[in-house]
Amino acid sequence: MPAAKRVPQVGFVSLGCPKALVDSERILTRLRAEGYAISPSYEGADLVVVNTCGFIDAAVEESLGAIGEALRENGRVIVTGCLGARKDTDGGGVIRRTHPGVLAVTGPHALQEVMSAVHAYLPKPHDPFADLVPAQGIKLTPRHYAYLKISEGCNHHCSFCIIPSLRGRLASRPAGEVMREAEGLVQAGVKELLVISQDTSAYGADLRYRTDFWGGRPLKTRMRELVAALGELGRSAAGQEGDAVWVRLHYVYPYAHVDDVIPLMAQGLILPYLDVPFQHASPRILRLMKRPASGEDNLARIRAWRAICPDITIRSTFIAGFPGETEGEFRELLDFLEEAQLDRVGCFAYSPVEGAAANALPRHVPDAAREERRARLMQLQEKISARRLRRRVGKTLRVLVDEAGPEGAVARSAADAPEIDGVVHIEDGAHLKAGEFAQVEVMRSDAHDLWARCEVPCGARGGARSAEPDAPRRLKIKESEISR
Repeated sequence: MPAAKRVPQVGFVSLGCPKALVDSERILTRLRAEGYAISPSYEGADLVVVNTCGFIDAAVEESLGAIGEALRENGRVIVTGCLGARKDTDGGGVIRRTHPGVLAVTGPHALQEVMSAVHAYLPKPHDPFADLVPAQGIKLTPRHYAYLKISEGCNHHCSFCIIPSLRGRLASRPAGEVMREAEGLVQAGVKELLVISQDTSAYGADLRYRTDFWGGRPLKTRMRELVAALGELGRSAAGQEGDAVWVRLHYVYPYAHVDDVIPLMAQGLILPYLDVPFQHASPRILRLMKRPASGEDNLARIRAWRAICPDITIRSTFIAGFPGETEGEFRELLDFLEEAQLDRVGCFAYSPVEGAAANALPRHVPDAAREERRARLMQLQEKISARRLRRRVGKTLRVLVDEAGPEGAVARSAADAPEIDGVVHIEDGAHLKAGEFAQVEVMRSDAHDLWARCEVPCGARGGARSAEPDAPRRLKIKESEISR
C-alpha cells in the first residue's frame, strides 16, 4: 500500500486593521479549500505568508520585523498587505530593499496573486474532499462576531493618509454579494456583524448605487438600503429567543446622508452605534487635512442624531499636533469635545507617514508638544467618558458575552465594539457562555468599563458554543483555530 502523501503546510502571520484581517481570512479560506494545512509553527511550515500593515511608521517597523523573524525561523516567506504597495523614494519596494530573500511580494486584497505565489513555491495538493471547509470560510475572530467588509479602497485624499495609494480607489461589493456573505455568517452562528470598509458612507458611489438582488428582491448598492437589509436579516434570525443579530457600523464619514441611517437605530433594526472619524474641529486644520465638514457642522449633526436616537453611542478618533496646529486651534478641539460629549474617543499624536501630503506642510509641531496635546485630550475625554458611563449605573443592559470563567464573564453592550471600546464585567457570570446574550444590571463604572450582575440570561441557553479568545493582530494560525 503506497504511503499517504504529506499535506503541504503553510504558516501564517496576520498584522494590521480589521480590513487586513478579512484579507487574511479570505487567503486562509482559499488555502484550506485547496487542501493546504495551516501550520502552528515556523518549523512545521513549508512556507510562511505574512500579511503586513504599512500605514504608519510603527506598523512598518512591526511588519518588517515579522518578515525578518519568518525568514530567520523558516526561510521561505511570501509577503502581502499594505506594506507591499509602499515604495522607496527611488521607486523600489520597501520590503525587497530590507528583505531581498522573500519569495514574493503583493499589495493588499490580492488573493489571487498570493495563491499564485503559493502555487509556484508549494504546488497545490490534490484532494477531492479538500473543499469541505466551513460555509462562512476561515475566520480569525471568535465564533460569535465577524467583520463584514463591504468595499475596498477610498476616493478621499486626506493629507495625512496614504491608504488610497496602498489600497486603491473605492471599489464597492455588490449588495447581493455582501448579503449572501452575511447570511452565511449568521447561519454559522455569528451574533454580531461589524460592517467595515475604508469609507462606509461612500458605499456604492462607484457603482452609481446600481440595483442588485438578494433573496429574489431588488436591493440598491447604497449604505442605507444595505444596512436596513442587514438589520432585517439579523431580526429574522432571532427565532423564538428574540435575540436579533447585532449590526454595528464602523468608519462612517460624516456626510449628510448618514442622517438616513439614524432612524434605523431608533427603530432597533441596527445597533445605536456610530464610529465617525471626525479627526479635528478647527475649520482651518480640517481644510489642511482635506477632511469633510467642520466642527460646527459636526456639532449640529450630533445634536440631530441624538434627537432622533437618544441612546446612540458615538465613537470618534482625532489627531493632535497636526502640522501648523496652533495652541488656539488645539483648544478648539478640546472645546468641541466638551460640547459634543462623545462616548468613545481615540487620539493619535500626529505621525509623519512617508508619501503623505501633510509632510510638506509648514510649521510642524515638535514631537514633545504633539504627545503633550494627545495626553491632554485623552485626560479630558477620560472625564467625559466617566461621566457618561456613570449614567448607566442602575440600568439594565443587554450584553453579548465574549468570554466566561470561574471568576465571572466579560461581555459587551451595544455601546462597545470589540478590541477598541470598553467591556462589561459580569461578576456572577461564571455560568454564561461565550456568544450568549444576557440581561445584566449595572452596579458601578469607571472611565472605560462597567461592572454588572446577571438578571436573566437570554438567548440560546445552554446552546451557545464557547468561542476562542480574541485573536491578536499578529498571530501564527493553529489548525485547531480554523477547523470549526
